[in-house]
Amino acid sequence: MTDSRNPIRILAPEGSAPQIMRELSRRRFLSIAAIAGGAAALAACSPGGGGSPQPQATGGGLEDSLSVYTWGDYDSPDVVSGFTSELGPKVTLDSYSSNEELIAKLVAAKGTSGYDIVVPTGVFIPQMIENGLLTKFNKDLLPNMSNMDPAYLGRAWDPGNDYSVCKAWGTTGFVYDKNVITRELATWADFFDAAQNEASGKTSMLDDPAGTLGSYFWSNDTDWNTDDPEQLEAARQFLVSEVASHVSAFDSYPSTAIVQGSQVLMQSWNGEARLGIQESSEPDRWQWVLPGPQTELWMDNWAIAAGAPHPEAAHAFIDYSMSPESLALNLDYIGYNVGGKDMDASAVDLSDFIFFTPEQLETMHEQELNDSQTTRVEIHNEMKAAAGA
Repeated sequence: MTDSRNPIRILAPEGSAPQIMRELSRRRFLSIAAIAGGAAALAACSPGGGGSPQPQATGGGLEDSLSVYTWGDYDSPDVVSGFTSELGPKVTLDSYSSNEELIAKLVAAKGTSGYDIVVPTGVFIPQMIENGLLTKFNKDLLPNMSNMDPAYLGRAWDPGNDYSVCKAWGTTGFVYDKNVITRELATWADFFDAAQNEASGKTSMLDDPAGTLGSYFWSNDTDWNTDDPEQLEAARQFLVSEVASHVSAFDSYPSTAIVQGSQVLMQSWNGEARLGIQESSEPDRWQWVLPGPQTELWMDNWAIAAGAPHPEAAHAFIDYSMSPESLALNLDYIGYNVGGKDMDASAVDLSDFIFFTPEQLETMHEQELNDSQTTRVEIHNEMKAAAGA
């Protein structure tokens, strides 16, 4: 889940990720090997997608380059350039908009994607480990893990941090234009009401099944991880039949829309909202809302892709990113809590977008993957097809 997360380059063909996720979403996610052969179109556009990638060592012991597949604009340029200046490997960054897209890419490549580092959201990590999409860490190469707050280590998806470690965590809310919506919005029910009224045709939602489906359940204060067919059908009817025609875009990176003033109401991750408001020429025009009665908590994680061609450089970059200096730089740049020890809220602007009260944290709940994932992806796609109709 983030971030200024503005997309740099999306490498998967349009429409391919949802198709593959319909297969990935079966119980226990055991069908990956069976469908990977049908994903040749994705593999064909993978960097280095021919044979098995080979490490390219530099004279200093690290390979000379590093490829990172992550959420858009999710690393401070100072951290990236500092890593290259100090340690040598040149970093290439490519981005995706959803975990489904990331997984589809790795499945299609079958270990030859050419990517070294990936940044999946925690709930997706068990299936990625089970299906051989990630490489186990050499923790001797990650001494800076000691700089991470224990609260963000040992999560249920990887209790030993053997394959992953916190990169950043955040939540989902929305931003609205106070010049157009003059009443106060405070809940997800308010969001949907405004979308169908003042913001009709000028509303965007995340291009992410978790957020779009979640918002319906959050607005009704029900379990957003439900797999009850009747509740999922109610979500479908509401989102596809009542809301979609008012939505003009599905945009996981609405900071640009905030700066341009092209939308009135935007579902957004907290760091993305912070970035847009920071860069707006009229910051007081925009209102960020962490809506009740409940919403999402997500945590994105550093991980190393199976078949990574530059494993030493991958470990070195993750370790470099966990230094106190890098943690501070990324905290301010991406606008998400990066999970370091004793992070200073007073050192960043708009810190209330990043550091939450205990009462706010009580409203946030993590996603769980279950047998409803296929249905959720289908509803999200149906909503996109009906948008603006």
